Amino acid sequence: MFIQTEDTPNPQSMKFVPGQPVLGEGALGIDFPTMESAAASPLAQTLFETDGVMGVYLGADFITVTKAEAVEWMHIKPALLGAIADFLTAGLPVVTEGMETGSGKPATPLEDYEGEDREVVEQIIELIETRVRPAVAADGGDIVFKHFEPKTGVVFLAMQGACAGCPSSTMTLKSGIENMLKHYVPEVASVEAVM
Repeated sequence: MFIQTEDTPNPQSMKFVPGQPVLGEGALGIDFPTMESAAASPLAQTLFETDGVMGVYLGADFITVTKAEAVEWMHIKPALLGAIADFLTAGLPVVTEGMETGSGKPATPLEDYEGEDREVVEQIIELIETRVRPAVAADGGDIVFKHFEPKTGVVFLAMQGACAGCPSSTMTLKSGIENMLKHYVPEVASVEAVM
Protein backbone atom coordinates (compact mmCIF):
# COMPACT_ATOMS: atom_id res chain seq x y z
CA MET A 1 0.00 0.00 0.00
CA PHE A 2 1.35 3.41 -0.97
CA ILE A 3 0.56 6.18 1.50
CA GLN A 4 1.22 9.72 0.40
CA THR A 5 2.26 12.23 3.06
CA GLU A 6 1.69 15.95 2.90
CA ASP A 7 3.04 18.72 5.07
CA THR A 8 0.44 21.00 6.60
CA PRO A 9 0.65 24.66 7.63
CA ASN A 10 1.05 23.33 11.18
CA PRO A 11 4.64 22.04 11.50
CA GLN A 12 3.52 19.65 14.24
CA SER A 13 0.90 17.97 12.02
CA MET A 14 1.27 15.76 8.95
CA LYS A 15 -1.43 14.51 6.60
CA PHE A 16 -1.38 10.84 5.55
CA VAL A 17 -3.36 9.98 2.40
CA PRO A 18 -3.68 6.20 1.93
CA GLY A 19 -5.41 6.34 -1.45
CA GLN A 20 -8.51 4.65 -0.07
CA PRO A 21 -11.37 5.73 2.18
CA VAL A 22 -10.63 6.15 5.87
CA LEU A 23 -14.08 7.08 7.18
CA GLY A 24 -15.70 7.06 3.76
CA GLU A 25 -17.12 9.62 1.40
CA GLY A 26 -19.52 12.07 2.97
CA ALA A 27 -18.46 11.22 6.52
CA LEU A 28 -17.68 14.07 8.85
CA GLY A 29 -14.22 13.89 10.37
CA ILE A 30 -13.48 12.75 13.89
CA ASP A 31 -10.97 14.52 16.10
CA PHE A 32 -9.06 12.59 18.77
CA PRO A 33 -7.07 15.23 20.68
CA THR A 34 -5.93 12.77 23.37
CA MET A 35 -5.20 9.07 23.81
CA GLU A 36 -8.24 8.79 26.09
CA SER A 37 -10.57 10.23 23.44
CA ALA A 38 -9.39 7.58 20.96
CA ALA A 39 -11.21 4.72 22.71
CA ALA A 40 -13.82 4.65 19.92
CA SER A 41 -11.25 4.18 17.15
CA PRO A 42 -8.90 1.21 16.97
CA LEU A 43 -6.92 3.04 14.25
CA ALA A 44 -6.46 6.17 16.38
CA GLN A 45 -5.47 3.99 19.37
CA THR A 46 -2.87 2.26 17.21
CA LEU A 47 -1.39 5.60 16.12
CA PHE A 48 -1.27 6.90 19.70
CA GLU A 49 0.94 3.91 20.56
CA THR A 50 3.76 5.64 18.64
CA ASP A 51 5.81 7.74 21.07
CA GLY A 52 5.33 11.42 20.43
CA VAL A 53 1.83 11.29 18.92
CA MET A 54 -0.31 13.98 20.53
CA GLY A 55 -3.43 13.96 18.36
CA VAL A 56 -5.16 12.10 15.52
CA TYR A 57 -7.81 13.39 13.12
CA LEU A 58 -9.61 10.98 10.81
CA GLY A 59 -11.10 12.44 7.62
CA ALA A 60 -13.08 10.88 4.81
CA ASP A 61 -9.94 9.87 2.92
CA PHE A 62 -7.01 11.04 5.06
CA ILE A 63 -5.49 10.88 8.52
CA THR A 64 -3.78 13.80 10.21
CA VAL A 65 -1.34 13.08 13.01
CA THR A 66 -0.09 15.78 15.38
CA LYS A 67 3.19 15.17 17.19
CA ALA A 68 4.91 16.60 20.22
CA GLU A 69 7.14 19.57 19.40
CA ALA A 70 10.24 17.82 20.77
CA VAL A 71 9.79 14.85 18.40
CA GLU A 72 11.15 14.96 14.84
CA TRP A 73 9.04 13.65 11.96
CA MET A 74 11.97 11.62 10.63
CA HIS A 75 11.86 9.57 13.85
CA ILE A 76 8.15 8.73 13.90
CA LYS A 77 6.97 8.99 10.29
CA PRO A 78 8.15 5.45 9.31
CA ALA A 79 6.35 3.91 12.29
CA LEU A 80 3.16 5.82 11.48
CA LEU A 81 3.28 4.80 7.81
CA GLY A 82 3.71 1.17 8.84
CA ALA A 83 0.91 1.31 11.39
CA ILE A 84 -1.53 2.90 8.93
CA ALA A 85 -0.64 0.47 6.12
CA ASP A 86 -0.88 -2.60 8.38
CA PHE A 87 -4.18 -1.45 9.86
CA LEU A 88 -5.91 -0.61 6.59
CA THR A 89 -4.53 -3.66 4.76
CA ALA A 90 -5.92 -5.90 7.50
CA GLY A 91 -9.39 -4.47 6.83
CA LEU A 92 -10.00 -3.69 10.48
CA PRO A 93 -12.78 -1.25 11.44
CA VAL A 94 -11.48 2.31 11.73
CA VAL A 95 -14.07 3.18 14.38
CA THR A 96 -16.02 0.92 16.70
CA GLU A 97 -19.44 -0.19 15.52
CA GLY A 98 -22.15 2.25 16.47
CA MET A 99 -19.67 5.15 16.72
CA GLU A 100 -21.16 8.12 14.95
CA THR A 101 -18.63 9.57 12.54
CA GLY A 102 -18.51 13.27 13.00
CA SER A 103 -17.21 15.36 15.80
CA GLY A 104 -18.34 18.03 13.38
CA LYS A 105 -21.76 18.40 14.94
CA PRO A 106 -22.79 21.81 16.20
CA ALA A 107 -22.80 22.29 19.97
CA THR A 108 -26.13 24.05 19.52
CA PRO A 109 -28.40 22.07 17.17
CA LEU A 110 -30.04 23.96 14.31
CA GLU A 111 -33.45 23.16 15.82
CA ASP A 112 -32.61 25.42 18.80
CA TYR A 113 -32.61 28.51 16.57
CA GLU A 114 -35.86 30.13 15.49
CA GLY A 115 -37.00 32.53 12.78
CA GLU A 116 -34.38 34.92 11.42
CA ASP A 117 -31.70 33.47 13.73
CA ARG A 118 -32.22 30.06 12.17
CA GLU A 119 -31.88 31.52 8.67
CA VAL A 120 -28.61 33.21 9.69
CA VAL A 121 -27.25 29.98 11.16
CA GLU A 122 -28.25 28.05 8.02
CA GLN A 123 -26.29 30.58 5.92
CA ILE A 124 -23.25 30.31 8.22
CA ILE A 125 -23.30 26.51 8.12
CA GLU A 126 -23.71 26.50 4.33
CA LEU A 127 -20.71 28.80 3.86
CA ILE A 128 -18.56 26.75 6.23
CA GLU A 129 -19.55 23.46 4.57
CA THR A 130 -19.05 24.65 0.98
CA ARG A 131 -16.18 27.14 1.21
CA VAL A 132 -14.21 26.61 4.42
CA ARG A 133 -14.17 22.89 5.21
CA PRO A 134 -12.94 21.73 1.78
CA ALA A 135 -10.07 24.22 1.92
CA VAL A 136 -8.92 23.27 5.41
CA ALA A 137 -9.36 19.55 4.67
CA ALA A 138 -6.77 20.00 1.95
CA ASP A 139 -4.40 21.07 4.74
CA GLY A 140 -5.31 18.10 6.96
CA GLY A 141 -7.71 19.91 9.25
CA ASP A 142 -11.29 20.81 9.84
CA ILE A 143 -13.29 23.76 11.10
CA VAL A 144 -16.73 23.05 12.48
CA PHE A 145 -19.59 25.38 13.38
CA LYS A 146 -20.49 25.14 17.06
CA HIS A 147 -22.72 28.10 17.96
CA PHE A 148 -23.98 31.51 16.90
CA GLU A 149 -24.82 34.16 19.48
CA PRO A 150 -27.51 36.33 17.82
CA LYS A 151 -27.27 39.19 20.36
CA THR A 152 -23.54 39.75 19.85
CA GLY A 153 -23.11 38.38 16.32
CA VAL A 154 -20.31 36.06 17.44
CA VAL A 155 -19.81 32.75 15.60
CA PHE A 156 -18.02 30.01 17.55
CA LEU A 157 -16.01 27.48 15.54
CA ALA A 158 -13.96 24.44 16.60
CA MET A 159 -10.62 23.87 14.90
CA GLN A 160 -9.56 20.25 14.50
CA GLY A 161 -6.76 18.17 13.05
CA ALA A 162 -3.89 20.23 11.67
CA CYS A 163 -5.88 23.43 12.35
CA ALA A 164 -5.86 22.88 16.11
CA GLY A 165 -2.74 24.50 17.48
CA CYS A 166 -1.56 25.71 14.08
CA PRO A 167 0.47 28.92 14.28
CA SER A 168 -1.50 30.41 11.39
CA SER A 169 -4.94 29.31 12.65
CA THR A 170 -5.72 32.66 14.29
CA MET A 171 -4.94 34.48 11.05
CA THR A 172 -7.05 31.98 9.08
CA LEU A 173 -9.90 32.38 11.53
CA LYS A 174 -9.85 36.18 11.71
CA SER A 175 -8.59 37.29 8.29
CA GLY A 176 -10.12 34.55 6.21
CA ILE A 177 -13.20 33.01 7.75
CA GLU A 178 -14.40 36.01 9.75
CA ASN A 179 -14.09 38.37 6.78
CA MET A 180 -15.90 35.95 4.47
CA LEU A 181 -18.76 35.36 6.93
CA LYS A 182 -19.13 39.09 7.62
CA HIS A 183 -19.26 39.75 3.87
CA TYR A 184 -22.01 37.21 3.14
CA VAL A 185 -23.87 37.32 6.48
CA PRO A 186 -24.14 40.90 7.80
CA GLU A 187 -25.38 39.65 11.19
CA VAL A 188 -21.91 38.19 11.91
CA ALA A 189 -19.74 40.55 13.95
CA SER A 190 -16.80 38.25 14.75
CA VAL A 191 -15.57 34.66 14.85
CA GLU A 192 -14.05 32.94 17.89
CA ALA A 193 -12.38 29.56 18.31
CA VAL A 194 -13.65 27.09 20.92
CA MET A 195 -12.52 23.61 21.93
